[in-house]
Order: sequence, then C-alpha cells, then structure tokens
Amino acid sequence: MIIRQIAVVVKDLDRATAFYRDALGFTFLFAAPPRLAFFDVGGIRLMLDGAPEPGFDHPGSLLYFDVPDIHAAYGDLRAKGVPFVDEPHAVAPMPNGDLWMSFFNDLEGNTMAIMAVKPRQSV
Repeated sequence: MIIRQIAVVVKDLDRATAFYRDALGFTFLFAAPPRLAFFDVGGIRLMLDGAPEPGFDHPGSLLYFDVPDIHAAYGDLRAKGVPFVDEPHAVAPMPNGDLWMSFFNDLEGNTMAIMAVKPRQSV
C-alpha cells in the first residue's frame, strides 16, 4: 500500500492555492472549482478541499515535508511569508544523525512541519 493522495481542508480555496503554489512551491496540477485544487508533492497528490459538509470542516492531519537542508528551507520559506511557530530544532537521535524539525501553520490553520536528518556534530 502507498499514499496516493492527501486531503487538506481549507476555508478559502484561492488563498490556500496561492500559499501552497507560491510560498511552499508545490506543483499545481489542476482545479475542480468551486472547492478543489490539486498539487504534486514529490509524487503524492495533495488535494485542497473546501469542506463539503460540516463534519469535515476542521484542520487536517499534520504533514511532514522532508527537506535536504532544514536551515536553508526554513530561511527560504520564511522569506516567502510562511508563518513558522518555532525554529529548526533537534527532536530525536536517529541511526544516521539527528532528526530536526520546524513547525508552521498554513493560512487555513493546519499545522505542518519541515524535517531533515542532520549528521551529529562531534564535540
């Protein structure tokens, strides 16, 4: 089994589409107005969905995006207006280094993170 598509609930489709396309740099695939937009994120389709009914109208699951250099990605995304809630920080030791993360919110209130494994610094 593989993940083919992830849905993120949004309240303002135009604003969310611009954020995911322009600030996060995801490849816009197509829209299905009035409430859907689709992106390619490294081979997984991300669907922005304008909450078809009240039971779906809430922020979604956390999405974690792997980046090669967390400090560079953090700086680039901040420069594009991505609202981070913390700075990159180590969260767990891994066999090949330390796992670093930094969390942000999209403009719809969904929490997401960038993450990377960094080699351990010798002391």
